[in-house]
Amino acid sequence: MSRTGTALLRGLREPAPPLPERCAFCGAGLAPGHRHLADTAERALVCACGACTLLFQQPGAAGGRYRAVPDRCLTDPGREPGEGVWAALGIPVSTAFLLVNSAAGGPVLCYPGPAGATESELAGTAWRSAFGDSRLAAALEPDVEALLMRRTREGVRCFLVPVDLCYELVGRMRLYWRGFDGGAEAHAELDSFFTALESRARPLPEEALT
Repeated sequence: MSRTGTALLRGLREPAPPLPERCAFCGAGLAPGHRHLADTAERALVCACGACTLLFQQPGAAGGRYRAVPDRCLTDPGREPGEGVWAALGIPVSTAFLLVNSAAGGPVLCYPGPAGATESELAGTAWRSAFGDSRLAAALEPDVEALLMRRTREGVRCFLVPVDLCYELVGRMRLYWRGFDGGAEAHAELDSFFTALESRARPLPEEALT
């Protein structure tokens, strides 16, 4: 077989390069780090260009169905939720995130794992018991932000983050998870993710809720 034929067969065996991401509304090409909108009716995230993001931020646009996902990451030093949260919410793993979903009509607890995000709806009493005096919970924007929590030997850390960051973590865990507990590679990826989040997060201002 000629070199040309061999190269053609090799090319057919190789996976096709991923298609470039495009705005879900106007079709414009998107760069890495582009914005997302929360589709509150479908409980989904959609990719959007800057112009369409600004359009849907206008009051009454699309009946309020789409909400822009913000980019703030916040902590509340000295007011971490503590071990009681794990008991109150019955969290069976070391990492979880909580969001308030308009379609579900209340808070939803999610666990990243090998099959994606496992969801568990919470009773209102559990939510109030765990986060009744939390300033981060009070600042949480429904549908577009989440409380991302991790429990380690040093205690519980809680961050207010954009909801798309949580699903980025879910994707990483699906990619690296091995065996029953995730394996060394998944744990290293989890450590790397939270190290970067610690650097990015800023303290919630004292006057934020006044």
